[in-house]
Amino acid sequence: MAFEPDPHLLNYIGWIAWGDIGEMTCYVSKRGKTVWLKKTYPDKPASPLQLERRAAWSAAAAAWNALTPTQRHQWNLAASRASLCAHGYDLWVHWRITGDQAAIETLERQTHTSLLAA
Repeated sequence: MAFEPDPHLLNYIGWIAWGDIGEMTCYVSKRGKTVWLKKTYPDKPASPLQLERRAAWSAAAAAWNALTPTQRHQWNLAASRASLCAHGYDLWVHWRITGDQAAIETLERQTHTSLLAA
């Protein structure tokens, strides 16, 4: 069951509450009201597709951590030079998840960086 605390209290102390807080989940509705719900948990196990996607994201993150600082710097530099609203990590994960080689090669060419060097 949802309940709404006094919004003035949260605004008074400068908080914008959203997400999980203890055993409660909080969000702001489309009407601008803060809504609190008791946190819920999945009632069935993840599907094979969910497990596959989670494994892909985990593998991309692990591969990023395995890069040298110089390699990570190149990815961040490419994102910066391309004026993207993303970081090098975001580009890396996009490439690992989608396999979009052409996009990364284009980015290398436009930003004069070497991202996929052996």
